[in-house]
Amino acid sequence: MATFDDLRAVALGLPQAEEISYRGEPWFNVGKKTFALMSGPRAILKLDRGHQELLFEIRPETFQPCPVATVKWSYVRLEDLDTDELARLVVEAWSQVVPKKVSRPYLASLTAPA
Repeated sequence: MATFDDLRAVALGLPQAEEISYRGEPWFNVGKKTFALMSGPRAILKLDRGHQELLFEIRPETFQPCPVATVKWSYVRLEDLDTDELARLVVEAWSQVVPKKVSRPYLASLTAPA
């Protein structure tokens, strides 16, 4: 079961990511662009549109559209995820907002043979 502390650890381990507080809630940004935040007990992540639509369809108990933002945002129940899945989702959300010159080398390092 993933927790907010897991989300924070992954988010802050990403290049150029920082945590800010907005209306008392933690938001994770690259510059002024947000990629993850907490809203009460749920996380909100900026996922790839095609991936989020698939998740809404096959796991509606865990992933729901965020009605107060653009379609690219998803509510996520952290307790339904394991830490590895959460890490992949946070990296995906981060890659939606960080410049490609930053994300490409980082993502390549994740898949490079050891």
